[in-house]
Formats: sequence, C-alpha cells, structure tokens
Amino acid sequence: MRQLGFIFFLLVLSGCDSNEVGDVSLGIFTTKDIKLDAFTDPVVTGVTCHVSSIEANLDFSDPSDSAIACRQTGPITADMLARIKTGKDGEVLFTKSKSIFFKRMKIRRILDAENQTLMYLSYSTKETSGSFKHSLSTVPLWGTDAYGAVKVEVN
Repeated sequence: MRQLGFIFFLLVLSGCDSNEVGDVSLGIFTTKDIKLDAFTDPVVTGVTCHVSSIEANLDFSDPSDSAIACRQTGPITADMLARIKTGKDGEVLFTKSKSIFFKRMKIRRILDAENQTLMYLSYSTKETSGSFKHSLSTVPLWGTDAYGAVKVEVN
C-alpha cells in the first residue's frame, strides 16, 4: 500500500510544471484545463513568452491548440543576437509533451533580419483535423541596443 502512495505522489509531481503561472479549469464536467506557462528565451533573456495550451488530465493526448504572446521584458543586446541561429528555420527553444503518441508542442525562435524582429512560433508536431496547429508572436528590435546589429543577407 505504501508503494502505491509513493507512485501516486510521483505521478502528481510529474504533472507539475515549474514554468506554470496559471491554471484555468474549463468546468466541473470536464477534465480539461487551460495551462499558462511563462518562458524566458535562454539566449535573448530580455524576451518573455506566455504560452497557453489545453491539458486533458485523464486522456492519452492533449488538444493541439496553443497560443503564444511574447514581449520585451528586459534588455536585448547585439551580443545576444550574435549568439542565436539566424537561418530561416531558427531554433527550437522549448518542447513540451502533449501525448503519449509522440505529439509535442514546440516553441521556435526565428530572426527576421530584414524587419529587425524576433519571431516566436508555437506549434504542434502532429497533424490534427487536417492542420498543424500553430501560433505566432513577434518582438521588434526597434528601440533596443540590438537594433541594426544584424545585417540583412542579400541573395
């Protein structure tokens, strides 16, 4: 009996997310909640993103829908931009499991050098109802120390 209690405790802890800043119930007749996570870009530390997604507590798979909003919350420097990947596919910054069947939600940062803007894309890795669910937020570099630090490549 003691082992069952310990296993239950571990399962409860595995559901905790250190980035979670909000949890909204969708009602008493559903096991689905909207989870709100805060995520600070690990390289461009002056950017914080808030991501909302639905978690179905007793299902094998969570819905693929998510939303993201990113804002400048601190300094953004040219040194920070010099350390990021600048290719068209950017780089994955955050991954969260959404299913036991390999579905994941990812957040990817992409630099739009021409418009001096950081783009943050939240997306699902599995097609749902004929669509890959995704959401986009942008953080302009205008007014930061990094503005103009990245040169536009001419093809």
